[in-house]
Amino acid sequence: MAVKNMLGNTLDQLGEAIVSGRYLPGASLPPEPMLCEEYGISRTVVREAVKSLVAKGLLITGPKLGTRVLPSDDWNWFDPDVVAWQSRAGLTREFLRDLQELRRVIEPAGVRLAAERATAADLADIETAYAGMKHAIEQGGDYVAHDLRFHQGLLRACHNRMVVQMSKALGALLRTSFEISTSRPDGPASSLPLHRAVLDAVIARDPKKAERASLLLIDGAQDDIEQVLASRRKLPSLSMPALPLKGSRVPASRKD
Repeated sequence: MAVKNMLGNTLDQLGEAIVSGRYLPGASLPPEPMLCEEYGISRTVVREAVKSLVAKGLLITGPKLGTRVLPSDDWNWFDPDVVAWQSRAGLTREFLRDLQELRRVIEPAGVRLAAERATAADLADIETAYAGMKHAIEQGGDYVAHDLRFHQGLLRACHNRMVVQMSKALGALLRTSFEISTSRPDGPASSLPLHRAVLDAVIARDPKKAERASLLLIDGAQDDIEQVLASRRKLPSLSMPALPLKGSRVPASRKD
């Protein structure tokens, strides 16, 4: 196995062990020789994995401190690996609540700016994403990828460099929300008209209407997530590609 693959596998295993609570906040990681034996790797791989976990906010190291696990408040929740580890460990209500609140703060404001600043190229890209969502509902296919492109396209269209950077960082978090909210059988079809309402308001250069439509979209997704959680249905795994839709000719009307 290549060193790069060994490092990636070790990073995943250690990251999941921390996020799942095998190593609790404040606890020390086992000594290097023990980790080498457990994972069948060299000290070099252990050290590189630890270095990556420090960068992601999961660990702290120091001369008299050793290597200790940090509380989850210190973890970099914009890091796709951290989000994936949490999804495999189990998505908590607190995690999903934080995510939806973040969306409610960022997206409507970004969409409001997009209604003022979107270029023709921006609008064409968002239209393409919307068409991909519609096609996936009607003919089958990868709905979530187009859904993500739609929302990130809206944030890019606000032409604020910091929001654009945040939209890239939010990618894994947004996918988490979409995977869950669209896991309801009628979720994608019922959400499509609300996506259209957001896009139409942006095209019409109506910031207030665009912001309101965005809030309706996000609140609808929250309703879907609550229903999925209440059903105790198994949540989708973010370690696997999103399941494609089978296709339906049923007309659409509601959220995401």
